[in-house]
Amino acid sequence: MKRIAVFVFSILLPLHLAAQKFTISGYVQDQATGEKLIGASVFDAEAGLGTTANEYGFFSLTLPEGEVALTVSYVGYTPFQKNMVLDRNLEYQVELVPDLRIEEVTVTTNRPQDVVRSSQMSSVQLSPKQIKAMPSFLGESDVLKALQLMPGVQSGTEGTSGMYVRGGGPDQNLILLDGIPIYNADHLFGFFSVFNPDAISNVTLIKGGFPAHYGGRLSSVIDIRLKEGNMKEFKGSGSVGLISSRLMLEGPLVQDKTSFMFSGRRTYMDILARPVIRIVNNQTGNKGMAGYFFYDANLKINHKFSNKDRLYLSAYSGRDKLMVRNEYEYMFSDTLQTEKTDYGLYWGNLTSVLRWNHKYGNKFFSNLSVLYSNYKFDVYESYETLKNQQPFTRFQFDYFSGIEDVGAILDFDYYPDPRHSIKFGGKYLYHSFKPGVLAYKSTQELDSLDLEFGNEIIDAQEFYVYAEDKMNIGNRLLVNLGLHYSAFIVQDEYYQSLQPRISGRFLITDELSVKAAFTRMQQYIHLLTNATIGLPTDLWLPTTKRIPPEESWQSALGFAYNLNNEWSFTVEGFYKSMMNLIEYREGSSFLEVNTEWEDKVETGDGWAYGVEFFARRDVGRLTGWIGYTLGWSNRQFLTLNDGKVFPYTYDRRHDISVVAMYRFSEQTDISATWVYGTGRAVTLGVARYAPDHWANRENGDYYYGEWDEIEYYDGKNGFREPAYHRLDFSLNRHKTKEWGTQTWSFGAYNIYNRQNPFYLYFGSDYNGKRQLRQVSLFPIIPSVSYSFNF
Repeated sequence: MKRIAVFVFSILLPLHLAAQKFTISGYVQDQATGEKLIGASVFDAEAGLGTTANEYGFFSLTLPEGEVALTVSYVGYTPFQKNMVLDRNLEYQVELVPDLRIEEVTVTTNRPQDVVRSSQMSSVQLSPKQIKAMPSFLGESDVLKALQLMPGVQSGTEGTSGMYVRGGGPDQNLILLDGIPIYNADHLFGFFSVFNPDAISNVTLIKGGFPAHYGGRLSSVIDIRLKEGNMKEFKGSGSVGLISSRLMLEGPLVQDKTSFMFSGRRTYMDILARPVIRIVNNQTGNKGMAGYFFYDANLKINHKFSNKDRLYLSAYSGRDKLMVRNEYEYMFSDTLQTEKTDYGLYWGNLTSVLRWNHKYGNKFFSNLSVLYSNYKFDVYESYETLKNQQPFTRFQFDYFSGIEDVGAILDFDYYPDPRHSIKFGGKYLYHSFKPGVLAYKSTQELDSLDLEFGNEIIDAQEFYVYAEDKMNIGNRLLVNLGLHYSAFIVQDEYYQSLQPRISGRFLITDELSVKAAFTRMQQYIHLLTNATIGLPTDLWLPTTKRIPPEESWQSALGFAYNLNNEWSFTVEGFYKSMMNLIEYREGSSFLEVNTEWEDKVETGDGWAYGVEFFARRDVGRLTGWIGYTLGWSNRQFLTLNDGKVFPYTYDRRHDISVVAMYRFSEQTDISATWVYGTGRAVTLGVARYAPDHWANRENGDYYYGEWDEIEYYDGKNGFREPAYHRLDFSLNRHKTKEWGTQTWSFGAYNIYNRQNPFYLYFGSDYNGKRQLRQVSLFPIIPSVSYSFNF
């Protein structure tokens, strides 16, 4: 019996010793502000194991008992290092100190070694500091304009809104602000986005290899996180530019317990134009006003109950409004006649989310969010007449559309050991779609009419559940396996989709890796777009009994290389097929209120493929990147282009972006961007010919007349506009004051005055000869702005 006991003990003892593991968990944050550092690296040099902080700064690392050489690092901060003997579970609130040395400071979270070692491909991150250092249009720093400089991402032409990622449309981008979907992300007809860079802490773009916790769009995820608010002291920043001003305030409500962040921005073009309009009115005898403005505001409150529980409340409100009012008075038959006209349009978003973080032990983390989102668009016109200041007739036209969401999100993070990082959860959304309703009212003396017609409101429910596991297999292979199940309930129809998500990385050397990804995506909402200037007349519409959900399959293969921990290089090839895309039928538009929207559209397929090259440097005085995309994007619809394949409008064969930022000293830095893109594919006549018979109806003589000619088109989108290219430049001068810092920024947009095409049309020269003409929007545009921090 004694020998048996010794034998059993000899077997169980090694197992017991092998099982002696303990967990180090906690949060990583900025020492000066208390801001959580998303994606911070936590690594033990002794065991060669590590992890990263999640989107709320939480980390959990389970290690064998014994010596630990812990390093916590984040780009732009001095690493935290601690040697210890691990013999129990530990909790750390790691506070990193910003590294202000000019030669070594970095401005993003894209460390070259992380780019090589991460299983995530087709992804980039930008910091607000970098966004604000780049040249900007009219001095307005812009998040989406910065992302458009990445390979695989294209903008529309000047004057059009939207981002086109790997051959997809603008509705195929999941744009999240603190986890809430934003349906219209544009101000000023697409020239600016709704995101105030002063209020942002982190921006992540994912173009492919989507993790399982994202869903609902085909082409990209743009995940924007707001600042949480300074827990330590009151701070602020702001800017005064040519067309707008902005202000951000943050600070503690209760020291190290509760903080707030508020930001606001508004244009003042309407205010500046009022004196000019009054002078014109005085000269013409008219009474009226015209103007345009936009505003946006963000509010976030962060409360820490304990190390285990935190509560966040964040809200966003933004609106654009264009209005033209006119009043004209005259005498007729001894009666004072007054005519009033009022025209305008406005659109905007309202979002809010209440979020609760909870930590269960040292390996389990949860986030519960309850959200609300509302997007509205309205265009109106009224005409009123008065006799001797008494109402006589009134006609009013109002067209409105929108989408309203209420929902909840529940996510869990589980860290069983350093070789597994598990995430699972789900989301529920209740949608209310207003596809377009026309209201008409008229009043004339004793008669009145009140009508409302158009598309009916459609209610729908959308939900998904997911699970994913990021696992290390050996020392060189890292794989993220996920499964995403989604469903959409509308008009008694139940659509569902099971979507595999697979991405992986294999280390060829410590500095070189090969990556691959395969994803399936399903999209249940559509954006019906007019291919014109970026007015918000695009309609968000649901999948219905007649319109199926959009679907895509995307695969990617690439390499990542780290050069001296200064440069990162990536080369990626991708192929994406898309099904059930929608387009307006020829000649249809959103104003056809007597026609159901489902009768205005066609469904078809599309595919895109190409190669992207990206070289980036985020360390030292000179930072920036070079991006190049060689790509193809095509569409096919049964009733368009005779059913033949045609190029997508934003099919760009070559797309190049060069971004450079150089800091001479703490007082002076410069930046420049240069972009080049193949011209848009448009439908344009390439020849004209006479019909078989023509006649002059006045005298019966036959002759050839220009108005009798028939236009010949070389297929849909068969003509290419001239190439688009532009150089922008900016100079920033910083000065330290007793109260903080101030910066004067001087810049120029389109510095060599390239006349890029906005649209093409046929006209005539002085001799009456037909010729193709081009309309361009922007010549060289200088800008100046003043910004401050305190």
